[in-house]
Amino acid sequence: MDLEARKQKFIQQLFEVNETLLDKLEYVLKNGLQNSERITLEDYNKEIDEAIEDIEKGEFYTQNEAKKIADQW
Repeated sequence: MDLEARKQKFIQQLFEVNETLLDKLEYVLKNGLQNSERITLEDYNKEIDEAIEDIEKGEFYTQNEAKKIADQW
């Protein structure tokens, strides 16, 4: 399976993951594997606060919007 096919399969699988796994995947994408330490409670709460602020500002995608974006990849 080539890289593009693997990416497409991965994207499709993202629609099936639960919130806990999605949080972990987002953390890996944001911080990379070089920082494999557990996130501190303070950092975790800070990220939650930032996410809530983004949502309150309307800075988010609905599931349908995210699917449309992923379909364009």
